[in-house]
Amino acid sequence: MVAVPAGRVTLSDRRTRRSWAVEVAPFRMSAFPVTQAWYAQVTGRRPSSARGDRLPVEGVSWWDAVRFCNALSRSEGLTSAYRLPVDADAHADAPEWDTSADGYRLPTEAEWEHACRADTTGPRYGPLDEVAWYQGNSGGQLRPVGGKRPNGWGLYDMLGNVWDWCWDVYDAEVYGTYRVLRGGGWADEHWSCRASVRRRSHPTFRIDDVGFRVVRSTPSPSPSPSPSPPRP
Repeated sequence: MVAVPAGRVTLSDRRTRRSWAVEVAPFRMSAFPVTQAWYAQVTGRRPSSARGDRLPVEGVSWWDAVRFCNALSRSEGLTSAYRLPVDADAHADAPEWDTSADGYRLPTEAEWEHACRADTTGPRYGPLDEVAWYQGNSGGQLRPVGGKRPNGWGLYDMLGNVWDWCWDVYDAEVYGTYRVLRGGGWADEHWSCRASVRRRSHPTFRIDDVGFRVVRSTPSPSPSPSPSPPRP
């Protein structure tokens, strides 16, 4: 887990041509996308079509990702971030996010872009071929995590390899429950592998270029106790 400092990020949407600024509190993010070995260790499952312990897990839905977060939290004795519906297979109700929990969760869209940019302002945090696996250099297949240069904060594969599920609903009025995807994947053209690119999909959707990474909120420092009044 890598410490990501607080900051401010401006998100934008090409369809609506809208931009909005978001203040981001400090948090911690996994240095790599969740790997197949990590996913199997926590869940006992290997859903990916390509196989390899160091490959990012793929073929996982948004629901799979939030369940993984809760399972990982329980395995480490942390408070689960999500309250899941009783009938989790029905997917009728979205989980509730307990923002006070110390457990693992998905990044918000603003957290993801802030972490990806790592104080850079361009479309990418480095030359594309140096930082990302995409259609132009992946050889048409998923690649092990950490094979490209990280960004300035030590985060690998923020662009390319697999798209990352984020917590946010994309646009409820137009797309209903569809959730945000960020980062681009191994099969994508270069224009999809940019810090600002937004994609969306149904939370039950599974495909071989979509995975996720996890974050944890940084606890707020406890207030210092007030000094005792001087004794008379």
